[in-house]
Amino acid sequence: MRVTLHLARLLLAMFALTITPVLAQQPDLNEQELRQLMQMAEYIGVDYSEAVEKGEIINADEYAEMEEFAQLLVDRGEKLSAAPDAETIRQEAAALQAAIQRKASLAEVQVHTANLRQGLLSIAPALSLPQQLLSVEESRALYQSQCIACHGTGGMGDGPLAAQLEPAPTNFHERERAENRSLLGLYDAISNGIDGTAMTAFSNLNEQQRWSLAFYVGGLAFSGEQADTSSSELTLADLVMYSPQVLGNDRPEVPAEIVAALRADPTPLFAKRDGEGSKPLDTARSQLQKSLTAFQRGDYASARTLAISAYLDGFELVEGTLDSHDTALRKSIERDLLGLRAKLNTKSDPQEVEQQVALILQRLDEAQAQLEQSNLSGTALFLASLIILLREGLEALLVVIALTTILIKTERGDALKYVHFGWIAAFIAGFATWLAAQRLITISGASREVMEGVAALVAAAVLFYVGYWMHSKTHAQGWQKYIRNSIDRSLTTGTLWGIAALAFLAVYREIFETILFYQALLTQTSAGQYSALWGGVGAAVVLLAFLGWAMVRYYAHLPIGKFFSVTTFILLALSFVLAGKAIAALQEAALISMTPLPVSFSFDWLGIYSTWEGICLQAAILVAAAWIWLRGRRPVTTGETVKA
Repeated sequence: MRVTLHLARLLLAMFALTITPVLAQQPDLNEQELRQLMQMAEYIGVDYSEAVEKGEIINADEYAEMEEFAQLLVDRGEKLSAAPDAETIRQEAAALQAAIQRKASLAEVQVHTANLRQGLLSIAPALSLPQQLLSVEESRALYQSQCIACHGTGGMGDGPLAAQLEPAPTNFHERERAENRSLLGLYDAISNGIDGTAMTAFSNLNEQQRWSLAFYVGGLAFSGEQADTSSSELTLADLVMYSPQVLGNDRPEVPAEIVAALRADPTPLFAKRDGEGSKPLDTARSQLQKSLTAFQRGDYASARTLAISAYLDGFELVEGTLDSHDTALRKSIERDLLGLRAKLNTKSDPQEVEQQVALILQRLDEAQAQLEQSNLSGTALFLASLIILLREGLEALLVVIALTTILIKTERGDALKYVHFGWIAAFIAGFATWLAAQRLITISGASREVMEGVAALVAAAVLFYVGYWMHSKTHAQGWQKYIRNSIDRSLTTGTLWGIAALAFLAVYREIFETILFYQALLTQTSAGQYSALWGGVGAAVVLLAFLGWAMVRYYAHLPIGKFFSVTTFILLALSFVLAGKAIAALQEAALISMTPLPVSFSFDWLGIYSTWEGICLQAAILVAAAWIWLRGRRPVTTGETVKA
């Protein structure tokens, strides 16, 4: 299966044009390095008062550490040339360094550290929040076994080793320090240690234990605080990522006593989070309102991130269900949510942004009202369930059937196990990923779209290549001779594992997406309607099985030349569809730009959407496919056939 050098260059150029914008927006530092920078910034804000007071150095060692960390922030900030808002981050790092050098006030330093940390948070990968903590008793026992040598039995920083340590261990009961320390900062300190101090990384603890320790020591200074948190809009992510002081400045609508009470006992947020998955529209509203708040305070990066989350973590999960009620409303909300991102910048009129957010919230209320008027009827639920599986399964089925019949036609039935290995592994991996997302880690909507987009893009490229190879054999006069002379050489072990990988990619993305759609559909299913839902699943499975059987049977009776012609068309068509869906997914995740066409349209089954990026890539695939077809019409000599 060798492709010509000319076509290889063409494919490389096509997909490089698409992937380059994605790569160009990625931070130049990895996740761990970004988290370390956040930790340094927070550490400076917390400990600066131990180094400088009233413009004078009161602890030379602490001050030297402040200077060292500030210089590291400046130096590493220079590596963020390709990251969004990199210039803002560099400016804050430079301003922080200048403030430390002139021994500025604590308040000024903390403004710069807070801004710097928020900028770094905006470009860092989505945070995996804890799903569940150890009990208070278990967390206390863990603290006693790991931390008392330095921090003392009660967390006062008076352990047996404390007197010989510089800087001294943290007193977790010190309220001012706790007000400036985030739970994420504590978690990172426990996970990675703190350079220049006696705090080492606790790599012997698992993720749940490290989070439990962070919540435990982070709540000691707030012990006994109580407040009614039932009506609070604060989320677990807010409590984890931001210190109480930052929340007080950026979220003045949230009373300080509520933040303190949740630091003392975060249980209500975990309970609320368990229920959020069943209310996607509530998530969309919450993230949208937070996005507007971030925009109003000038934090445009966070505003865009939250707007993206409003769509991917909220509204997208009910799109299929809303379609059965009001397709026009679904398209309108989707268009407005995606369009809002472009307005969250310094050039936009704040009043216009507020009006658009208000309009989206109003339409979300309309959607909620339609969804809550009544559950889907049994017939509608059956059809929705059937269509979800049929739509998502057909693409994967076409790829698997095409690969299977290629091997059968090329008399390599012994290699079918590679295809079966690929799709079976995809089923296992798809369900394992879903279970991990439910129980172990949080997979954000953006991460999900990136995963699906990249998988679709790779699959599109491979399918195009295989389609070209198939076409090169369509008019082969010496096909049987090619089989005898070349098939064993062409289908090497590496190629066969490549076929397995293609089957895996094609099925994995569909499996995971299907599970997410069914999860959203279950929220609209009453207790007596599960038979309709599972009936739709069963009907879709029967239809897919019949389609698969019919395609295999039809293919088996095709002459070899016609077989390769039909298969070439299917593979190139799938490449076209997957390329469009890949671009759409990466655009939804905001990894590549989204430039709308003058008219709005979408054809989900064909992967055609009204953006220049997707249309241009698909047009390039059509041009390349036309070139392949025209090239294949010229007479082919026997010598060329055997050589192919």
